[in-house]
Amino acid sequence: MTMTSQFGESFIGDGVNAAHVNTVLGIIGGPVETAWVTALATPRPGHAAFVATAAPGIPLRPMTLFVNKATIEVERHGELTWGAAQAGVAGGVCDAVLDGVISAATAADRLLIVAVWVNPGADDEDAVYANNRKATATALRHGSLGLPTVDAVLEAGAAPWNAYFRRPSGD
Repeated sequence: MTMTSQFGESFIGDGVNAAHVNTVLGIIGGPVETAWVTALATPRPGHAAFVATAAPGIPLRPMTLFVNKATIEVERHGELTWGAAQAGVAGGVCDAVLDGVISAATAADRLLIVAVWVNPGADDEDAVYANNRKATATALRHGSLGLPTVDAVLEAGAAPWNAYFRRPSGD
């Protein structure tokens, strides 16, 4: 079976400047293209997907759609999302190509969707950038390796927790 899509996830950092990134990588002409174009063409209040760039006028390869998961309600949150987080995503995608996680030879034939959480309370531009760069590269690596394994999910699922919820010990 030929893989046409890869799915990745990563949570890097802590507190209000942490990054939570989900990635979907696929081939042009495949189902990811439909999702990519649909998301770009259907903005919602507080959520406007856009093409991520390495610099103004230089879109990433693979073409990358940045989708914010947190509603933009104040100017500073928007600046951190569209600025530091987007630049971090761009760096993470470039890192993945440089590291061979995404083949440079096929990068132009791929489409990437990156769903990004920037906490509305984020306050450190450098941390937002660094965490999103590392989270993007990590999510893409996980997707390329098919991680996590089912066994790892089942082990973690015995006592599920996340940054916003932790069960008391002994539960």
